[in-house]
Amino acid sequence: MSPTPLPATGAPVPASDANESIRRFVCARGGRPWTTQDMTEYAVLLEIWTLAVRAEVVEAA
Repeated sequence: MSPTPLPATGAPVPASDANESIRRFVCARGGRPWTTQDMTEYAVLLEIWTLAVRAEVVEAA
């Protein structure tokens, strides 16, 4: 499963969408040990989620 891409506008995806992508990613691994590629993909998903949450906080302020 590939990470949730950023929209073409460069605007972050909604945090709820990014969170759902993380949830699906983790569930798909079914408790198996993670490979180096899994950890790299997870790091990308976390970065996308972080940007999304940060954008929502800034927007709310």
